[in-house]
Amino acid sequence: MKTVLVSAVALIDIEGRVLLAQRPEGKSMAGLWEFPGGKIETGETPEAALIRELQEELGIDTWSSCLAPLTFASHSYETFHLLMPLFACRKWDGIPQAREGQTLKWVRPQDLRSYPMPAADIPLIPILRDWL
Repeated sequence: MKTVLVSAVALIDIEGRVLLAQRPEGKSMAGLWEFPGGKIETGETPEAALIRELQEELGIDTWSSCLAPLTFASHSYETFHLLMPLFACRKWDGIPQAREGQTLKWVRPQDLRSYPMPAADIPLIPILRDWL
């Protein structure tokens, strides 16, 4: 089974809310909510992938020094195994905007379970909630 490396981030605003993105129609797992991020390309570090993905997907800039490793997900889907580090980030430049057809929502940590998420993301919720 192929392992897919993805880097994700919990963007945390000054009110302690976390940004979720809803996968748009036409993508796998459309309609599910997830932490922003994306695939780690060959030669990229997880931090570099996040910096690139945040610029592409949300139009914001951040730096490696602002990405704190929090936890990771390791989950087998039907056709691949996902390995996904989750970082926390409280500092960035710009206002997150949906640039790839996704819907964005700032969510209080205690409300994260109200949003349907991919199976790999669900075990991250209590860790994030306890950390915040």
